[in-house]
Amino acid sequence: MAPMRALRFAPGLVCLLACGSLVLAGCGGGSSSSSHVDQSAEKGQSRPAPPKSTFPATEGRTLKQFVKGVGKVHPEAKLTPGGEAFYPGPNRYAFLVSEKDTASGQAGKEIPDAEVAIYYAKAAKGNSPFKGPAVGPFPARIESLATETPFQGKTTTEDPDVASVVYSAELNFPGAGQYKPVMVIKEKGGWATKALPTVQVGEFAMIPRVGQKAPLIQTPTAKGVGGDLAKISTRVPPDTQNKVNYADVLGKEPILLLFTTPKFCQSRVCGPVVDVAEQAQHEFEGKANFIHMEIYNDNDPSKGVRPQVRRFHLPTEPWLFAINREGVVSATIEGAFGTNLLRKTVDRVISE
Repeated sequence: MAPMRALRFAPGLVCLLACGSLVLAGCGGGSSSSSHVDQSAEKGQSRPAPPKSTFPATEGRTLKQFVKGVGKVHPEAKLTPGGEAFYPGPNRYAFLVSEKDTASGQAGKEIPDAEVAIYYAKAAKGNSPFKGPAVGPFPARIESLATETPFQGKTTTEDPDVASVVYSAELNFPGAGQYKPVMVIKEKGGWATKALPTVQVGEFAMIPRVGQKAPLIQTPTAKGVGGDLAKISTRVPPDTQNKVNYADVLGKEPILLLFTTPKFCQSRVCGPVVDVAEQAQHEFEGKANFIHMEIYNDNDPSKGVRPQVRRFHLPTEPWLFAINREGVVSATIEGAFGTNLLRKTVDRVISE
């Protein structure tokens, strides 16, 4: 397996309010998150997706014509996708929105409350995907990554660049192949567009999918390392999602298996998702087994990825697999997720 591909999500959070910068509609707005979430930590807020009618209609145009019709290409905003594995049918397309760092050209400060939708076109054989019919809009909801104070690791709270929200849109791809997504973002007085990296639907066929039997792996436990949790978790302090060996409960009890590495993650979301899972483990105590699996051998990137990661054929991280009592994959999540999505996922797997 090739080295893990780095997904570079954006740091920090602010709206674009500096002189000469874009002022995004909705800055500072948004509905409050779940009552379970402690908003005393300065975290972003969850918000449902805007109505489709909010965004420009495609009106039968090609993607190129649609982008030209919108008129303005967004110079400052940067969207960073949070996943690479997509399949024909419905897909969760997770991403972060940030300012563009003009010096480096990379993602800068996070924008936590923009109104965004994704459009796409399928690439016809031999043609640019921009020549294909534009499909959309697919409005994005905003998922808070906040947790209650007892479940916030220092890996999250002491990192000024950590993400506080993740955007997600539900994209429906009609078949395998290459697709070109475009972001449309609301700004003060109108809309702007931004072309996104091409998506290859159906590329990662070996990753376990919903309805398939989960692979058999061994996972380290607290008992196996004599209670020295730092050996099996790079979170600070180490999380407690290591009470059982995956192999001992596979096909017997529900499992939430999380692949991620808080210390070495470049996506700015690994610390928060481990916190989210740590809180869920407390909420669903005794109903499911939560297992956090680190990415690198001996927690050292120079030693390559662990065999468990190879067994699941993962090209990126984080990844979450919900596995039911029959040992069948009930749900998968690539990229960041908040408490609400994880609760729904756990409720589903324990009910099967």
